[in-house]
Amino acid sequence: MSTLGFVMLCHTALHRAAQVARHWAERDCPVVIHVDRQVKRQRFEAFRKELSDLENVRFSRRVRCEWGTWSLVQASQGAAEQLLAEFPGVRHVYLASGSCLPLRPVDELRAYLAARPMTDFIESVTIRDVDWTMGGLNDERFNLRFPFSWKRHRFLFDRYVELQRKVGFKRKLPEGVVPHLGSQWWCLTRQTLTAILQDPRRRELERFFSLVWIPDESYYQTLVRNYSRSIESRSLTLSKFDFQGKPHVFYDDHLHLLRRSDCFVARKIWPKANRLYSTFLTDDATVSRMAEPAPGKIDRVFSRALERRTRGRPGLYMHSRYPNPDWENGKTAAPYSVFQGFNDLFEDFETWLARRLGTVVHGNIFDPARARFAGDAPIYAGCLSAHAALRDYNPEGFLTNLIWNTRGERQVFMFGPRDNQRPGAFMAADANAQISVITGAWAVRLYQSNRNFSDIRQDAARMQRHEVDFVNTLRHVRSRADIRIWTLADFIEEPMEHLQGILDAMEGANAMRLTEAPRMADLSGFAGFLQSLKNQGMNPMTVGDFPMEGPVHRPPADRNRPYLVT
Repeated sequence: MSTLGFVMLCHTALHRAAQVARHWAERDCPVVIHVDRQVKRQRFEAFRKELSDLENVRFSRRVRCEWGTWSLVQASQGAAEQLLAEFPGVRHVYLASGSCLPLRPVDELRAYLAARPMTDFIESVTIRDVDWTMGGLNDERFNLRFPFSWKRHRFLFDRYVELQRKVGFKRKLPEGVVPHLGSQWWCLTRQTLTAILQDPRRRELERFFSLVWIPDESYYQTLVRNYSRSIESRSLTLSKFDFQGKPHVFYDDHLHLLRRSDCFVARKIWPKANRLYSTFLTDDATVSRMAEPAPGKIDRVFSRALERRTRGRPGLYMHSRYPNPDWENGKTAAPYSVFQGFNDLFEDFETWLARRLGTVVHGNIFDPARARFAGDAPIYAGCLSAHAALRDYNPEGFLTNLIWNTRGERQVFMFGPRDNQRPGAFMAADANAQISVITGAWAVRLYQSNRNFSDIRQDAARMQRHEVDFVNTLRHVRSRADIRIWTLADFIEEPMEHLQGILDAMEGANAMRLTEAPRMADLSGFAGFLQSLKNQGMNPMTVGDFPMEGPVHRPPADRNRPYLVT
């Protein structure tokens, strides 16, 4: 006479459910199966015929089931009542799904329960202690009414919840009911399950729970507290859920992970996991270990998987995170440096910096005409095109790909108010970015241009507006980049010291003192140019307090080296 019986709720992959049901039934465990009424009759009859040779397998009255509704509780109630009525020797009833798979021999589970004859295994925690519910609705799942299907009538579901909140509607809990929540997969004693199913107030309780949100996670979990002598608030079924509340699916490559858990049953198993089904649906004595189920053994693996799924690798975007702003694990994959105004103030600054750092230095990669890769290359790492239209379709993605494709080699490039300004906010919020700005340096290139002064004045006004916006973005409280900002007037007072500070931050302990300076543009007459802009009604305020007259000094070192204007 068997002391353990199974209730199975099935709706798909019926051939796998048949294998599992046969495994249990052939080992003297009666099984009552509920098949969702939505399953076509032809498939249902084939399923029933496949198990017709087993005398201890029954099929309960079919109910049309839908996730989150009372129908799932109805299905389990009917099957459990049939199991208890037709198999009086059953002392523990184990609720499973058609996607469950036994991980250990049935005799081990039977012995484990026999050693705990009055213990109910069901996760049952108060709503205040639950941290895994999704979409809110902890207290509200009991206080409000949920007559509409969340899946089929989502609009009506949401609007009705909003209406109840607005009018302050609140349901009264039945007397003696303290709401609890937990996994729907339980193993209950005959005594406790019978007490729940034969409760004199069953109709009243059913009316209440039929309008609770996801009642299969609260009906048994709440009522078991009124009848059980001994509760272990855990499920004997291994089931893992992701951060969105969706169940993890186990595949063939999870075989060793499932064995390590020491759990008796696992769900959800992929229907095509042939290796799992062929491995566990046996009576191999070598897998017997009589160990305590310990799903926590594999929690570390799932935690790493969760972090990889939600955070991913730094600077690498994937489908689970890309649509959600600020879900990225670092905007880019590695540190990079951005210089604004330096190639305006210094002649051939990119070449000098590349020689000094011993690395590749790009020009203005967001230049309106094209991306100015080092060496003026049309294609760069990872087949990044210098074509402006391709780059500007998603300039933040362009920069992210550039850093990812060249990780291990620090990328250095120029930026300025003439460039596409859209990536400015992205760089300011990137902890990998080192941004050095000389404000007002754009005026040097305008000063050297041979153009009509009215055109120069218009360009000066436009570039200053862009620069002011960029600087304000850099100074925003949410900026995370390593930022250095000087006005042109401040920078040229001590250019060597400022350059050395930037290089020290880039190279760290390996930084060496500067022995060579880049050649600064000739600023003779520049003060007069700035005054002319002011006279024309355009105040170049970002240049700073530039002196009206400034002598040109040569450093006392080798006179063949480039000179600095200070």
